Amino acid sequence: MSDPFKQAAGIRKVLTADETAEGRLDAWLTAQVGEDFSRSRIKALIKDGRVSLRGEQVTDPQRKVRVGDSFEITLPEPEDPTPQGEDIPLDILHEDDDLIVISKPAGLVVHPGPGNWTGTLVNALIYHCGDTLSGIGGVRRPGIVHRLDKDTTGVMVVAKNDIAHRNLSLQFADHGRTMPLERAYQAVVWGRPRTLSGTVDAPLGRATGDRTRRAVKRPDSQDADHAITHYQVIERFHENPDATALASLVECHLETGRTHQIRVHMAHIGHPLLGDMVYGAGFRTKANLLPEEIRKVVKGFDRQALHAFMLQFEHPRTGDLMHFEVPMPDDMVELVEALRR
Repeated sequence: MSDPFKQAAGIRKVLTADETAEGRLDAWLTAQVGEDFSRSRIKALIKDGRVSLRGEQVTDPQRKVRVGDSFEITLPEPEDPTPQGEDIPLDILHEDDDLIVISKPAGLVVHPGPGNWTGTLVNALIYHCGDTLSGIGGVRRPGIVHRLDKDTTGVMVVAKNDIAHRNLSLQFADHGRTMPLERAYQAVVWGRPRTLSGTVDAPLGRATGDRTRRAVKRPDSQDADHAITHYQVIERFHENPDATALASLVECHLETGRTHQIRVHMAHIGHPLLGDMVYGAGFRTKANLLPEEIRKVVKGFDRQALHAFMLQFEHPRTGDLMHFEVPMPDDMVELVEALRR
């Protein structure tokens, strides 16, 4: 599918509402333009005056669509689809001719995409590695075998040639069932899970009406992907006699690797991650009940409290077992210490 962000500058499309048209303008236009445009992107284009009806700008995303309406939308300016190298510092844990292992900081997007064409890990890797990265992932994802969310920190491995890429991809697809690959995360969640260790076995798919969010699906849903997370409570904060607690530090091991898996699974069992405004926004007000010094730290933590602290895999060339662990970043350490108080 062609990328709408790569079309010629000022390309205009005329979209006419038929008898099935209904709902808000931003939602209808998103469905008409195609899945490469998120609803938030369409909403921004409307507010930016890129949509008109009978020659007059329409800037209200909530405007109702009526049968016969003929909207003209101007697509964004073109972007160069080939990422360029950028001198972005990398925390390198290991590097050889086949792969590079880094500790990703919070705020760093892994690969270019709408809204993040520059300043990504891929841009940093191209600058650091030159043309040695594997090309299997395509021009936008050279060497990328797995991902971490923008605001998730921790260990990542990147392939520097196609042989390493294929081998590492097989290990990640196997999820440790027959190969030594293992991934472990630390997360700070609201409350205390009923059992101190357990497994969340709940299929995941796209949330209805939102292409970026994920949700638990019925097993027989067409878009349901098998997803299993194992967790263990490491520490409880402000635990009560009835076995409830303000928050908990948990360790999660992935048996599958779906988008937002830990975040959705922990929210599914009633314990979303602190700072997660996508899957745990309803818990934000709990911070108002805390003492001031703790409340200030919790409210100031502006990302999901998730850290990929351990990654283990077999080296694709030598067969050696590679094991990496990185400590919690400073902001999570501060959060945990505040909760201990």
